[in-house]
Formats: sequence, C-alpha cells, structure tokens
Amino acid sequence: MNRRNLLKSLTLLPLAGAAIAVSSNEAMAQRKRKGQWTPKKQVVRKSNSGGNTNTVVPTSQGPVPVLSGCIRSGHLLFVSGIGGWYPERRADPGDIKVQIKSILDTLKEVLDGAGSSMANALKVHMTVVEPNKNIAPLNEAYRGYFPDPAPVRSYTGTSAELMGRDGVLVQLDCIAYVD
Repeated sequence: MNRRNLLKSLTLLPLAGAAIAVSSNEAMAQRKRKGQWTPKKQVVRKSNSGGNTNTVVPTSQGPVPVLSGCIRSGHLLFVSGIGGWYPERRADPGDIKVQIKSILDTLKEVLDGAGSSMANALKVHMTVVEPNKNIAPLNEAYRGYFPDPAPVRSYTGTSAELMGRDGVLVQLDCIAYVD
C-alpha cells in the first residue's frame, strides 16, 4: 500500500489528550463498541415528597407524574430535589438544621433503596433561603453525613418566596453512582 492510500485509511482518534492513528476498520469497530451502550432511564423512585408520591399533571392522554424522585442511567443515579419540609411528614417546618437533617436522611433512604450509598454521592447541589444567615448552621448539621472524600457541593441562594412553599428553607439534589 502506498503512503497516500495508507494515510487515507487512517483515522485520528483522541486518547487522553493525545491523538493516535488507527485504521478506519478499527475506528469503525470502536464506534460500534461505543454504540452498544446507550443511556437508558429507569425510574427508581417516583417522588421524594413522602406522602405526595402521586402528584400528577393531567394531559389529554391521562395523568402524568410531575417528576421522578430518582432516575438511574447506567451506573449513575440522579436524585431530584428533596425539600426540607413536607407538611405530610412533620407539622412544624423547623429550622435549617432540622430541614437539612431531614433531607439527608431521605437522601440516604433513596440512595440505599437504589443500591447505592452516601459514600457513592458524587455531586450535591442545594438551594438555600438566605444563605448568609443559613449556610453556617447548615454546614454544622451537614457534617458527618458523607464519608471522606465528601461529594463536591454547590449551592444557590434564594428568597423564601421562590421556594414554592412557605416554611421550606433548603432543597437538595444529588448525583451518585451504583457499584
């Protein structure tokens, strides 16, 4: 095979920041292997809201759930926002410490039920009412729920009016994996 035909038959594929040359047949085989896995969504938990697990939106095709509490795709779990207070569970909303403990207990239950654990949490995001006032006590209550290394964490501040229900001070969502 002359040099020109050889170069035409090669395809460059990125590999950890470097380019490697492989034959077009090998490149095609790699693409097919990659194509064997496609993300599939599997509902693990219908809703995180305790007594409100049958929340539905009416459509012309019938009622449709508003959200899934936990979706599994491959080895990843995506846990939807768990609020700090549900009146069906507790009469008094409590302070930020009570709410984050309630959320983390629920998160543990969801992850355990999905075949994962708090140790497998990769990313946690929280929406916090008045973070300047609430983040220090939240951090105090948050410590100890996740073994080292703790998941990466971020938060967004908001006002109480934007939380969707009076009394809710924090909401948390999470991405974790299943071994």
